Amino acid sequence: TDVSIFALNLTTALGLALAIDYTLLIVSRFRDEVAAGAPREQALVTTMVTAGRTVLFSALTVALSMAAMVLFPMYFLKSFAYAGVATVALCAAAAVLVTPAAIMLLGDRLDALDVRRVVRRRPDPVDAHERFWYRSTKFVTRRAVLVALAGTVLLVALGLPFLRVSWGLPDERVLPRSASAYQVGELVRTAFPDNAEASLTVVVPDAGGLTAPDYERYAAAASRIDGVTTVSAPPGVYADGRRVGPPSETSGTGAGAAFLTVGSTTALFTDASQRQLDALRALPGPGGREVAITGIAQVNRDSVAAIEQRLPVVLGVIAAITLVLLFVLTGSVVLPIKALILNMLSLTAAFGALVWIFQEGHLGAFGTTPTGALVANMPVLLFCIAFGLSMDYEVFIIARIREFWLASGRTRADNDESVALGLAHTGRVVTAAALIMSISFGALIAAQVSFMRMFGLGLTLAVLVDATLVRMGLLPAYMRLMGRWNWWAPPVLSRLVSRPGTSRN
Repeated sequence: TDVSIFALNLTTALGLALAIDYTLLIVSRFRDEVAAGAPREQALVTTMVTAGRTVLFSALTVALSMAAMVLFPMYFLKSFAYAGVATVALCAAAAVLVTPAAIMLLGDRLDALDVRRVVRRRPDPVDAHERFWYRSTKFVTRRAVLVALAGTVLLVALGLPFLRVSWGLPDERVLPRSASAYQVGELVRTAFPDNAEASLTVVVPDAGGLTAPDYERYAAAASRIDGVTTVSAPPGVYADGRRVGPPSETSGTGAGAAFLTVGSTTALFTDASQRQLDALRALPGPGGREVAITGIAQVNRDSVAAIEQRLPVVLGVIAAITLVLLFVLTGSVVLPIKALILNMLSLTAAFGALVWIFQEGHLGAFGTTPTGALVANMPVLLFCIAFGLSMDYEVFIIARIREFWLASGRTRADNDESVALGLAHTGRVVTAAALIMSISFGALIAAQVSFMRMFGLGLTLAVLVDATLVRMGLLPAYMRLMGRWNWWAPPVLSRLVSRPGTSRN
């Protein structure tokens, strides 16, 4: 199958980020177990039973979220699904197989060359209650209503520009201004009356028996549509309903088919372009025959329609995967729903930023040329990948919170304490992982192709917002407000995760 060259960018960035994330989680948990007094062998067993299980759940969630892209018909999105699934699977396999072996082989040398000894005056407190993330979580939970309301309103406000999104196809303007293709395209757009990119081709699949007057009537009618400059048809060239030239060499007949070229001055990806396309499609074909239309405007419409047609299915599949996997992990139906809500909020700000910067041209469009539209494939791609990565952090945190919850008396106060302790043990790991991942994805901002630069910035923003404002602010605030309801599930579902072989302990 065809694979997009840009899938290599995802493989490199995602592979580096996830490999470090998963290893960081396992090593951090191993150090916690050793610090608590467990022998190294037992510490490693406990680590793999807990953190190793978390890595597998996280990898499965990320991989299945990306696999949903195979449901789209475009090979561009399919190839990112192939690259994403393969990368996540290999990273997870390395984390659960190579990492524990490396830990045992390194022994005490695991902590050799610890740069923290140089940059820190004192080590991290062994007691979780003295850690920064415990204190910050307690601060959030004491002001849960304010944090939840302010954070939600802020993210929704940042996402409002996405309501103005316009979809388009990439052209030579995705290249840097120094590229010859960019310079030629700019010259054609500004120095010539007709824009070849905006022209449309009308094809008559069955042209047998059509006469010159049939084409003339159709061409004359088409030339009266707003923005249409010329209609080149087999019999000649028409403008404003009149023949103005001899038969065109660029139009022709053959094999029982014919085509006409409709010149246009209308800017692509605008409302005027859509109205022009609608008006052209509403015209009866030559001699009343059926016609097919192509051109960038029609390809853009068909591409967006293909995405919109499959998008509800893809979103439904991703939501179902998330709900099922998080339910198996937590035994709760409330936490998976909360995770979906928080993920959508974290992506809202990133999508709003993409429109504000790359479509509307703020902040110098990050050195790119704004075209007034976003490449339709990229937000879909960004959503599937960023959603999976957001669930990555959700699984890291919720899995540790659940451990403390199951070991507690399971009261409302125990819920708050479990959240604080869970974040105390995972907050630094998640923050470090997010910084590493943002550096990895941020490298894509250096790409010379504008939509890859947009992709890199979007993923970087999504990861940073999710790992900071959402996971460290909104997550504990929401869990504080829901109290013991966080862990609720109908009895029939609770029995599913409590049966032999799927113990919740």
